[in-house]
Amino acid sequence: MSEGIRVTVWNEGVHEKQSDEVRKLYPKGMGRQIAQYLRKQPGIKSVRVSELDMKDQGLSDHILKNTDVMTWWGHMAHHLVTDENAARVQQRVLDGMGLVVLHSGHMSKPFMRLMGTGCNLKWREIGEKERLWVVDPSHPIVDGLPEYIELEHVEMYGEHFDIPQPDQQVFISWFQGGEVFRSGCCWHRSQGKIFYFRPGHETLPIYYDENVLRVIYNGIKWTMPTSVKKIVRGNVKPLEDVTPSE
Repeated sequence: MSEGIRVTVWNEGVHEKQSDEVRKLYPKGMGRQIAQYLRKQPGIKSVRVSELDMKDQGLSDHILKNTDVMTWWGHMAHHLVTDENAARVQQRVLDGMGLVVLHSGHMSKPFMRLMGTGCNLKWREIGEKERLWVVDPSHPIVDGLPEYIELEHVEMYGEHFDIPQPDQQVFISWFQGGEVFRSGCCWHRSQGKIFYFRPGHETLPIYYDENVLRVIYNGIKWTMPTSVKKIVRGNVKPLEDVTPSE
């Protein structure tokens, strides 16, 4: 995509409006913190921030049709996203839009529709250490990263993570309390690609970490649309002359 990637950073934006702690950490919102970093990166044409309280929940046809890759952060308001909007996001992914799902977005309606499973997991919030180990050092999503990312204080997510087997596994996490977790997972769905990346609890400064932001950027580049111009399905005429069977 030589003209650059059009990114929509979708963030439900509820914690920032209800919690002084979150507002102090992310005064402009988590979505805008991510967007601020992305706007400075090569190959990014535009970055739009969409939130739940915007018109059409920030998921209008116009926005979706003009988005090459969408990042999705949600937590406490998954149920407020309409089924119609979730279905339209799902269809856009099937049609080729990339989707980068962050942290608690694993329980979002679009992600669950695309996975077809419960997507649940273990969790614990005591601020323990996490190491995200690179398990596929040849994957484009780990370009420019060290062999592991260490985050001093995180919310723990633990196995079993109820997802389909990833097409590609990029990261696996170890937590100080002993659990492990598949923290970086890739899937293909029809013409679209999905990347799930775990870190990002709202009361911790994770979206200020340069390595975390680099992963999101790399994930956007990996999920961007790359497809043949036209895919034909349904009943078609043969390309060669065929003698009909009698």
